Amino acid sequence: MTKAQNRADLDAIFERIEALAGNRDLPEVTRGTSYGTPSLKVKDKSFVRLKDADTLVLLCPPEQKALLMEMSPHIYFETDHYVGWPAVLVRLSAIDDEELSLRLEDSWRFKAPARVAARKPLATNTGEP
Repeated sequence: MTKAQNRADLDAIFERIEALAGNRDLPEVTRGTSYGTPSLKVKDKSFVRLKDADTLVLLCPPEQKALLMEMSPHIYFETDHYVGWPAVLVRLSAIDDEELSLRLEDSWRFKAPARVAARKPLATNTGEP
């Protein structure tokens, strides 16, 4: 597989992420790249990126990361590289769209400046563990 084919495959996979974020009407979200893979940013701060075809890097507070990995280790995990970092890895093949959508909003809130986050009222159920 060429780099161009791999990039096209990752872009196609990332469309799911973009669509879910778009459905949540998150202000100031733009698509970009991070470490050569598709990402979503809020005010130029990356809050989620595709690591590979089945793994998403989702930024979140360390307390939430620990709780997610404890509650659903088949979905949320970390590698040695991410120990101590405010990011959790997500198995895309194991997470449904409803939960992923909630996590995307949580991640967006974690990285969004306060003024931007204030433009999106908290949902009644944010899905936070």
